Amino acid sequence: MGNGTQRSAPVWHRLAQPNDQLRALWGRSVDRTRWVACGQSWDAVAISPMAVGLEALVAMRVGPRRGYPVLADHLRDQLYVLVPPGTGSAAAGLPGVRVLGAGFQLLMPVTEHGTLVAHWVSPPRSAPYPLIRPDRLAHHLRALTGAARREAAAS
Repeated sequence: MGNGTQRSAPVWHRLAQPNDQLRALWGRSVDRTRWVACGQSWDAVAISPMAVGLEALVAMRVGPRRGYPVLADHLRDQLYVLVPPGTGSAAAGLPGVRVLGAGFQLLMPVTEHGTLVAHWVSPPRSAPYPLIRPDRLAHHLRALTGAARREAAAS
């Protein structure tokens, strides 16, 4: 910034960045994960690289305090955003996006901290927990990846 002030990283980016204490917990292998079927209570939109998904959440102006379930796989640099079941296809076909619906499984934390490959960036707070609207997510992902410009040029 030109006036000498520094902008801090958006909340979603800070939550997704593992700190030393979390890395130490992962190193001790005290936390656990399990496979959970997609397409029943939610679909998962997998976004790679993770930074693009985080930017989409920031652009959507949804905050983690509401308890939107969002997971990070730090090993694969992927963000998993949970959306209502049967709706993930709204984001299908976008660059760096995979939709996990019925017939897929997602590795999820069983314990508070999860693991390197299944870390809650924003854990669900209480049932029923809010899910991200896939049409809004797809809109912001399109804008961030330039897919909207390429689709318009192709028509």
